[in-house]
Amino acid sequence: MLWTKKYNPKKLADVVGQAEAVNQLREFLQNFSKQRKKALLLYGPSGTGKTSAVYALAYESNLEILEINASDLRNKEQIESVLGNAIKQKSLFHRGKLILVDEIDGLNTMEDRGGISALAKIITETYFPIIMTTTNPFDFKFSSLKNKSKLVAFQAVDHNAIFTLLKKIAENENLEYNETDLKKLARMSGGDIRAAIIDLQILSIVDNKVHSEDIDLLLNRNKIESMINALIKVFKSSDASIASHAFDSVDEDLDSIFLWVEENIPIEYKNARDLANAYDMLSKADVYRGRIKRRNDWRFMVYSYSFLTTGIAGSKEEKYRGITIYKPTGRLLKIWMANQKNLKRKAIAAKLAERTHCSKKEAFKTIPLIKPLFKDNNVSKHLANELDLEGEEVEWLRR
Repeated sequence: MLWTKKYNPKKLADVVGQAEAVNQLREFLQNFSKQRKKALLLYGPSGTGKTSAVYALAYESNLEILEINASDLRNKEQIESVLGNAIKQKSLFHRGKLILVDEIDGLNTMEDRGGISALAKIITETYFPIIMTTTNPFDFKFSSLKNKSKLVAFQAVDHNAIFTLLKKIAENENLEYNETDLKKLARMSGGDIRAAIIDLQILSIVDNKVHSEDIDLLLNRNKIESMINALIKVFKSSDASIASHAFDSVDEDLDSIFLWVEENIPIEYKNARDLANAYDMLSKADVYRGRIKRRNDWRFMVYSYSFLTTGIAGSKEEKYRGITIYKPTGRLLKIWMANQKNLKRKAIAAKLAERTHCSKKEAFKTIPLIKPLFKDNNVSKHLANELDLEGEEVEWLRR
């Protein structure tokens, strides 16, 4: 049995490193009948216990849990059929019921049009508590869900808390270990409990012993290929079969990959014709990236990646010899990061626009003018209620 399943928390007190979130979960369920918002939106990095906490809550409260992965509900009709019935039917065992809609990030293709609005409508009609999970709640497409839900943050878990859990598991499994190795394993996890437990099981599977040298090897694992290695496959190869898969294992989104490639094309391609051809391929990839965003149609992704990989790889007349030092993007990356930071401001602007009946663009411009009002606690509380702001949004306005 996988240890991630074996050591899944059975009650909320067992959830590691999420005391505040656990309190909010418990309070939400206890006061559900009095709540204006009938859903929670749990968000945070992978492996921090969002789904496990929901199961612990259901187990502890003797509730039947209905789990639905959002990626399995591809459109409005499916959501209405599955969830619409679930919120009206009583529990099979005459217990209460809790509905978990896991990984709503999966609602991201053209087929999902109408799906998010259908889910938002179901939240307003439900007789049972609904809990959703996501890694990024500040995406615009979730605005309607956020307005009808209370946000609960799950933080990356402190490595000391992960170490304590790993030590407990190691002792239960009669593993031979030293604490220094377990602490190193905990730090390597980057706050991801699930990854840490999986690593511990893999390392000890041969002889029930955690070897220091194996942990050192694990540090260099290739779960996520570095961007530098991916760029080498594109710039140093002319083989389409190699280049086409260059970014498959890179933990970066399409926008970030664009910035890396654009920054390093002139570093690699010195021949003027090669340079022109490469930028032509990049511009074509950008055309399809624009279509993805405008039409919310992710089928164009394959074309964008083809131009980014095989297109740019085939732009050179011959391979460039020697070692090239690729570098992260500079100015463009800063612009992109600034846009990411603006996501919260845009989410607030959407709520302000709805209440004041103006455009989101105008509301966005107005936010610096209303920020001083949030310095006053009484005014801040009144405006937060009026605009239906979450705690993190209020804190952002107070800065």
